[in-house]
Amino acid sequence: MAMRDLVAETEVSVSDLIAPLFVREGIDAAREISSLPGVFQHTVDSLRREVADLAALGVRSVMVFGVPTDKDATGSQSCAANGIAQQALEALRADMGDDMVIIADLCVDEYTDHGHCGIVDEHGRVDNDATLELYAAAAVAQARAGAHMVAPSGMMDGQVGAIRAALDADGFSEIPIMAYSAKYASGFYGPFRDAVDVTIAGGGDRKGYQQDWRNGREALVEVAADLAQGADIVMVKPAVTYLDVISAVRAAVDVPVAAYHVSGEYAMIKAAAANGWIDGDVVALEQLTAIKRAGAGIILTYLTRWFAEGAGGLR
Repeated sequence: MAMRDLVAETEVSVSDLIAPLFVREGIDAAREISSLPGVFQHTVDSLRREVADLAALGVRSVMVFGVPTDKDATGSQSCAANGIAQQALEALRADMGDDMVIIADLCVDEYTDHGHCGIVDEHGRVDNDATLELYAAAAVAQARAGAHMVAPSGMMDGQVGAIRAALDADGFSEIPIMAYSAKYASGFYGPFRDAVDVTIAGGGDRKGYQQDWRNGREALVEVAADLAQGADIVMVKPAVTYLDVISAVRAAVDVPVAAYHVSGEYAMIKAAAANGWIDGDVVALEQLTAIKRAGAGIILTYLTRWFAEGAGGLR
């Protein structure tokens, strides 16, 4: 074992990981998400306790997703000063100061009544330019609430540039942007939609603005566009089924590369392990290691707490 560790090429560290966390308005206690065992919709108070626990385990980064009670066509709660995500960001920043990197997911599907990642027109299609204004307002609200970083995930054309300009104009030029630059229209997002109570109206999909999973080179075009607009970190999502894309992005850019080990990837491990079909711990660590080996220095994963509690000692 000592020799094996000595010559290992890739090691995952807890400092590589970001814990995605959900905060829901209108509940009085944390609720486990049935399709994401071990993951919860939190109240603001239970979220604060969870982040304190993660910090004690050595976790240095979290990402906050808000789930409002009231959703509307324009996702107005995404940029409301008293919106649930902003309440949580403010509380976490007060608790943790700069000891924890507090990242705000910047999308509006959690906030819209139609479940799309933007404002839709009279034909039910997402209006890219109108959505940019909403993203800009949400970014400013998140920064004012205390976010150290914003992470736009809607895959709108020009979103990074619009957000960068809005942050700079409001005095937040130091707030970095981690762009979901290569986000695919994947089938792996189902449990996440349970977590944020999202159903796409009319049984629709997001293929009009998220990437086609058959295309790899397109990801490099998207990444280059985000970097030209001011992205500081670029992300590939999902992770395990897009290791080739992660590798290609890593080879093409000089900024940090992140990958999102998404809800479906996590849920499949949990379900197979619960049925005794795999060793869940071994498979989880194997997947995280593969993501890092492919070139992602930052991994957003629901496995963060599990890893911090000692799974990193598995070999």
